[in-house]
Order: sequence, then C-alpha cells, then structure tokens
Amino acid sequence: ALKLDVFEPKAPPLFGLDISSSSVKMLEIVDAGKGVLRVERYAIEPLPKDAVVDGNMNSLEAVVEAVKRLYKRLGTRSKHVAMAVPTGAVITKKIIVPAGLREEELEVQVTAEANQYIPFALEEVNLDFQVVGPSPSSPEEQEVLIAATRKEKVEDRVAVAESAGLVASVMDIESFAQQAALELVWKGLPGGGKDQNIAVVDVGANVMNVSVLRNDNTVYTREQAFGGSQLTQDIVSRYGMSPEEAENAKRSGGLPDDYEAEVLRPYMENLSLEVQRALQFFFTSTQYHSVDHILLAGGSAVLSGLEEVVHTRTQVNTVVANPFKTMGHSERIQLKKLMADAPSLIVACGLAMRRFDPT
Repeated sequence: ALKLDVFEPKAPPLFGLDISSSSVKMLEIVDAGKGVLRVERYAIEPLPKDAVVDGNMNSLEAVVEAVKRLYKRLGTRSKHVAMAVPTGAVITKKIIVPAGLREEELEVQVTAEANQYIPFALEEVNLDFQVVGPSPSSPEEQEVLIAATRKEKVEDRVAVAESAGLVASVMDIESFAQQAALELVWKGLPGGGKDQNIAVVDVGANVMNVSVLRNDNTVYTREQAFGGSQLTQDIVSRYGMSPEEAENAKRSGGLPDDYEAEVLRPYMENLSLEVQRALQFFFTSTQYHSVDHILLAGGSAVLSGLEEVVHTRTQVNTVVANPFKTMGHSERIQLKKLMADAPSLIVACGLAMRRFDPT
C-alpha cells in the first residue's frame, strides 16, 4: 500500500497530477540542462459539477474518465504520477524527541505521539515523518515533523490513478506541493523574499485559502468561504448560460459587452475585500502588523486586472504567482496560454518537481 510520501522522493520520471474540485491538471517538467527546467507538456480538463467536493471523490468514475481523457491529450510516455491529498485532510505536527534515536526507536516514539492527537484509530491512518533538525531549545533533543491522513484519502487517489492505467508513485500534501512551486516565485522577489511576510492567496472554486509565509515557515493560515464559483454563478444568473458554458466563457472570453463593468469588476472588488479581511485577521491574531507581498494563486488569479484591484484595496505589492517565469517551455506549448494558466497550475507544478528531488 502506498503511504503518504511527503518526505520520500522517488526516482522514476514522473508528472504531476492535481485533482481539484473544478478540474484535473497534468504537468510534466524536464531538466533542460545547465540548471534550467523546462515545461514539457501540460493539460487541463474540467470536472463535472460535484464530482469532487472538499477533496472528497463523490464520483470516482467521473474523475477517472477525466484523467483518462487528459492523459491521452498529454501524450507523455511516463506512467508514474505524483499526486497530493488535500491540506485539510492532513494533520501535521512538530514534535520534540530525544536526539540520536535509531530509526526503529524513532518510529515507536512517533507512533506513540501520533496516537495522542490523531482523532481516529491508527490503523485507519497513513503516517509519515521527517527529522527537521536539532531542537532550538536543547541540543539533546530534535524536532520531527509528522504528517498523518486518513487512509481512504490516499486510497481514493491511488484508485483514480490505477483505474486510468497510471502508477501513483508519490503522495504529497497540496500545501507542501504549493510551497515547493511558490519557492520559485519568491526567489524572484526583492531580497529573495528573505525575512518578509508573504501572503499567498489561493482562490479555488469554493474556498479562498490565505497563508502567510515567512522564511519557508507558515506563520498563519485561514480559509474563507469565497471562490471562483461565485463568478460562474453570477454569469449563469445574468446571461442565462449553463454552468459549463459559464466556466468556459470565463476562461476564453466571448461574454457580452457589459460583462466587465457589471459582473467581473464587482467580483474582483469582492475578492479584494476578502483579501483585506484575511489580512486584518492575520494582524489581529499574530505579532505581525504588515505584509510585504501578496501572491495570487488558484483559478481566479488569472482574471485580468485582478492584481491592480487587490493592490489598490490593500496597498500591498501584489503579483500573480507564476512559477514558470524562469523556466523554458517546449515548442508544443503556447507561452501565452501557459502564463494565463500558471496560477491554477501551482500544485501541479510542485508535484511535477518531485522528480528532481535528491533520492
């Protein structure tokens, strides 16, 4: 059985397979030599409404069908995929254990600790852990990061891959994959983002997740019920389209002339208000009083002009998170399209980069 492989890199060439609530994304990145990565191929396939809700596979068949169609379109020979379980389905915790334990002793300690705070039986759980390093408070101790998720979350995803004829060789966590991709983004910020508070605003279909990162540590995270499906809904009710038509029109244009002023603009204003609220929550619940950068990620981040709207409202430097800026791309990829799709490919990008982990 495949356990959670958050910390266990694997060797075979693989591509990223990200299943979100609105679509399935596949992305393959290769090494172009001289330290340059190249986006080799990618594809996005929308999912039927309610096939995946809150990271739960309500319709395994619908997801498998979408993955099969997508794999055909992707046209890679690789069958190995890196996948991720939703952040909300994973409990992560740092624990302190004595330094210098042997692997078996460490496993016993981790299991004992995990028992205390995981609200379900350990036989229902997939567990992984990694030694972070010496404890900041004492050299006799070390910090260990534990990640645990319900087995069914992993098994559903493995089942999707296998039913589509693929091999799930890495199982990551969405937040870890996202962070791996975002590291490429904040290396490009002034001072490489060092000692700065970077707010990552990830707008999914139904949920807006805001995390504030400082030097690779997540210092704050909060979810708000607001997402891109709100805009789809507005298009449906205003223009009498079906949800599918609305989703497509949102991405590719072709909406009536008053769309910009009457639908898109108010949605973007609402979104920036939500961002402002999230920052207020951050300031009141931590010792921090400022944010240096806002990175926009997720499907809604591709809306043109959104960075200006958010910047105007928050007065914080706002950029669309694009991990592909420093990468090359193969000739089969349209650069303009890749740049537009970038914010919704962040998790897929982090997963695709697992093939470069040192084994």
